[in-house]
Amino acid sequence: MIPITVVDVADAEPLVLEVLRSGSIAQGPMVKRLEDAFAAVAGVPHAIAVNNGTTALVASLQALDLQPGDEVITSPFTFVATLNAILEAGATARFADIRVDDFCIDPDAVAAQITPRTKVLMPVHLYGQTADMGKLAPLAAEHGLKLVEDSAQAVGATFEGQPAGSFGIGCFSLYATKNVTTAEGGMITTSDDALADKLRVLRNQGMRARYQYEMAGHNYRLTDLHAAVGIPQLEKLEQLTEARRHNASVLAEGLAGVPGLTVPSVLPGRTHVWHQFTVLVGDDAAVTRDELAAKLTERGIGNGIYYPKVVFDYDCYRENPGVIASDVPVASQVARQALSLPVHPKLTEAELATIVTNVREVFGA
Repeated sequence: MIPITVVDVADAEPLVLEVLRSGSIAQGPMVKRLEDAFAAVAGVPHAIAVNNGTTALVASLQALDLQPGDEVITSPFTFVATLNAILEAGATARFADIRVDDFCIDPDAVAAQITPRTKVLMPVHLYGQTADMGKLAPLAAEHGLKLVEDSAQAVGATFEGQPAGSFGIGCFSLYATKNVTTAEGGMITTSDDALADKLRVLRNQGMRARYQYEMAGHNYRLTDLHAAVGIPQLEKLEQLTEARRHNASVLAEGLAGVPGLTVPSVLPGRTHVWHQFTVLVGDDAAVTRDELAAKLTERGIGNGIYYPKVVFDYDCYRENPGVIASDVPVASQVARQALSLPVHPKLTEAELATIVTNVREVFGA
């Protein structure tokens, strides 16, 4: 089986052993080292490590002191953590449709969803390419909205040279399958000194110093053990990303021209870090998306459907008063057609050729 993703953290062994031998494995100097490296990648002065990517979103919203009834506009085509974080922070989620060319929230659709209760705009930089921040950031500023970037899949991606996570509050996931992983972990990035200070106190049970409580806080801390796993990956992030870009280019070239199959592209002014290589299987294609997924699995080629429905289209959200569903035809179409193929750095040229050959065979191309 050619897996959809491969987790390789062998380079972390020396740092992990260093932490174990130190006798201090909770949040400490290794976390600070990871934060400093991450801040450099995001092009901001502050990076605050937390225990997972969902926590990064929750803590960022909590730090903005949202009140009941305050609304957050986000994408309907995302992992459920985006929506869950909004609800956990006590806010109301409202959705704007996406664009088919980048799978990200459509600035024009956002503008139509803004109400007097809107307080936050939360774009999702999906699959490794940023949303259209050239339009979204000014739109947020025009309406006095806070900008929280769900950058879980976009570490190292840029828009017009500016890194994801530097336009507002950046929220990253360091989960096992992400481009940079600590097994479980998350990171918040910001240029706001006061906000960074607040987040550091918030993640530590509201303590600035031991038993010096300044707010009702939480245990959102990351451990030095986890940080040690991630540091070597950040040090070679460009190398890992270039491997993903090479693989994506091979797949895109090899699958070009297949009738009914749309391959992803890098839009002008953006860099793509290829967390996923996601194709669209058109309604007029020789096979459906689900048929393609099944046939590739039979042939030993891993694949993934990210995501099978728009995020609010589940029973547990339909009657939730904190969820305001909307008509999102583009997101609904993409959810029906999207399939991700392997693009991770461990792929060989032979495996890339196998993927291309088998996809074309399934399509009869």
